[in-house]
Amino acid sequence: MYIIESYSLAVVFCIITMLCWGSWANTQKLAGSSWRFELFYWDYVIGIVLLSLVFGLTLGSTGDAGRSFMEDLFQADSKSYTLAFVGGVVFNLANILIVAAIAYAGMSVAFPVGIGLALVLGVVVNYISEKQGDPLLLFFGVALVVMAIVMDAFAYKKLAQSSQKSPKVGLMLALAGGFLMSFFYFFVAQSMSLDFSNPAGGKFTPYGAVFIFSIGILFSNFIFNTILMRKPIEGGPLKATDYFKGGLGVHLVGILGGIIWCVGMSFSIIAAEKAGPAISYGLGQGATLVAAFWGVFIWREFKTAPKNTNFLLGGMFLLFIIGLSLIVYAGV
Repeated sequence: MYIIESYSLAVVFCIITMLCWGSWANTQKLAGSSWRFELFYWDYVIGIVLLSLVFGLTLGSTGDAGRSFMEDLFQADSKSYTLAFVGGVVFNLANILIVAAIAYAGMSVAFPVGIGLALVLGVVVNYISEKQGDPLLLFFGVALVVMAIVMDAFAYKKLAQSSQKSPKVGLMLALAGGFLMSFFYFFVAQSMSLDFSNPAGGKFTPYGAVFIFSIGILFSNFIFNTILMRKPIEGGPLKATDYFKGGLGVHLVGILGGIIWCVGMSFSIIAAEKAGPAISYGLGQGATLVAAFWGVFIWREFKTAPKNTNFLLGGMFLLFIIGLSLIVYAGV
């Protein structure tokens, strides 16, 4: 299977993760306001499963290092299967809440608040698990991200006051999703051996772990998303037949969203051996900065906000950049 050999390349992979995780939600915007996010989400999940399988059969099955993808799946024990699968279930519930927050409040709020919280808690959880990186730099960087989240929340409060929406709904969806999101990576990392060249028996290598993780997402989606379709946060109930009312284009956009996200997940897991789970996860969740850029400058989600909101948004971007830089240097 393909593995990386240096910390610098691991950082590059994490940056790609950051770009993917911060950009996939644009596909939800592209699908259009008439296509409900609950319906979009089915295609998104299909995209994740497809990409994880393709990566497993290609990158996970080439080269002499480690184990091949199929061999990895057959040798893993029940504990590793359970951990990776549970990681998918936890991620799916968290991500549905985040996607709902995007639909309600926009990318520039849902990501900085929800994924920002996930970054903070996730770094702590994963560092306790595998103590890699300078803790002083790592946690000072995390503290700056917390400050950035607070500034974004105040900015959204000002925006919500100028519209008809309640700021509490968007923020609560984002915070609930972010809290759950902080734990999924821990489960997946625990299912793997962090020595990819000579992996421990019974544990997954990255490609097997991501594939079983994606299966956890798929299976749990039949529960979580079905409930949400019947009792939606916003709008009327949906039927299963509503999914088939969408054209090919709108379905492909959703699948593309899942593919983009899963490229980021796979690269983050591949980078975890050299960077450590805390740094790999934390830097990847710098997606908050990327998504905020899309939301503020491309989708213009704050165009109706009061003028003094720009000060809060500028401070958010600055603190995120400094905080993420410190997280990177923590592993040098």
